[in-house]
Amino acid sequence: MLIDSHCHLDAAEFDADRDLVVARARAAGLGLLVVPAVAADAFERAADAGRRYPECRIAYGIHPLYAERAAPERDLAMLEQRLAAGEVVAVGEIGLDLYQGHPDFDRQQRVFVAQLELARRFDLPVLLHVRRAVDAVLKQLRRIRVPGGIAHAFNGSRQQADQMIGLGFGLGFGGAMSYPGSRRIRELAATLPLSAIVLESDAPDMPPAWARGQRNEPAQVARYAQVLAELRDVPRELVEEETSRNVGRCLPRCGLGRRAA
Repeated sequence: MLIDSHCHLDAAEFDADRDLVVARARAAGLGLLVVPAVAADAFERAADAGRRYPECRIAYGIHPLYAERAAPERDLAMLEQRLAAGEVVAVGEIGLDLYQGHPDFDRQQRVFVAQLELARRFDLPVLLHVRRAVDAVLKQLRRIRVPGGIAHAFNGSRQQADQMIGLGFGLGFGGAMSYPGSRRIRELAATLPLSAIVLESDAPDMPPAWARGQRNEPAQVARYAQVLAELRDVPRELVEEETSRNVGRCLPRCGLGRRAA
């Protein structure tokens, strides 16, 4: 069974044909989709995806690029309420983003730290967004220990990857490794322990090389498994088996075939 460990199925880009998108994912061999919300006003849309599609597992969080518009006291209270209800596999998508022109970093950090504290309180793993901020994220993860999770779309150094793995995190790889020019990402995908790697689409974003400029879909994860197998020179079946097992380890509440409790 294939697993898409990071898919924004609740996004507006899928409103016109969401059922068909899920049908294509099923036909491609995907048995589970992890759907992380990115803002408080998206929590119910993510929950609806979980109700409609039995293969969906839901996470709730406030993405760093939405931290600027968040009302922290209200939105964090909403997040706490959702986490307390228990029907989640992780806190996410949360993290830090230092890309030029993005929201105030101090505000991002305050919201990120508060969510890590909630994850620790509820004993939940986290789904991390980390762009140009790996060291800053690692600093907070060492200070506020959570039960691991997944570093989505990992794009750091090998040393940073090893530190993430040491803290109990899996590393997400998807469309970026399909581009021949993404040499560092492809090198990491080829040489990191397979036990540390999970597959993801980040749909509708991060399309692969063969669908550049198009809307991405979770069904593409099937071809990502083939790309990873070729980079590592191993059978695709091994990649499918190991990456799915890794998701189960990183996100134990996924249940791999049963709805999270």
